[in-house]
Amino acid sequence: MKETILQKASEMFLTLGYKSVTMDDIATEMGISKKTIYQHYANKNELVEASTVYLFEKISAGIDEICSIGLNSIEEIFTIRNYMMKNLHDETTAPLFQLQKFFPQIFSVLRSRQFTKMHGCMMENIARGVKDGLFRGDIDIEFVTRIYFTGLSGLKDNDIFPTAMFEPNKVTKQFIEYHLRAISTEKGMEILKNALEKY
Repeated sequence: MKETILQKASEMFLTLGYKSVTMDDIATEMGISKKTIYQHYANKNELVEASTVYLFEKISAGIDEICSIGLNSIEEIFTIRNYMMKNLHDETTAPLFQLQKFFPQIFSVLRSRQFTKMHGCMMENIARGVKDGLFRGDIDIEFVTRIYFTGLSGLKDNDIFPTAMFEPNKVTKQFIEYHLRAISTEKGMEILKNALEKY
């Protein structure tokens, strides 16, 4: 039951937001009593924290699986992006904004874990891309990795990129294209053009 509650709560948090969804909402959606939820999670804060860990680990496992396939660096970035959009409900900004505003400590821990995961993946991705001749050999891999994370995080700032003006799915693709055009060789650009059509 604990796992079922966690899965349902995580789904609702992603769709409606961490603040918007109440324990009553989760109980009603599942057809159980609120008391049943409290038997497994002492309070909402504990459930929110468990949800962020659950989602992070689920996404991380999916990314690891994609990285093991052996795609070239450019296709790997697009494949990971599509996987994340699918599993994070198109990465709408409301849940993340609510997590940051109302559960700042949980948000801070999550962001740190996200950076560590992304940093490792992108360092390997870019180094391989350079080795394969898809990315320029003169780039500062550490800098590019960090600016990539900063850029993706910035896209989720609703003050800068309001969803009324910027559709999350489209703007993420635009950012990835912007990033890859900046570091790709002519060989990489050919693969990028094909990837933009494919994805």
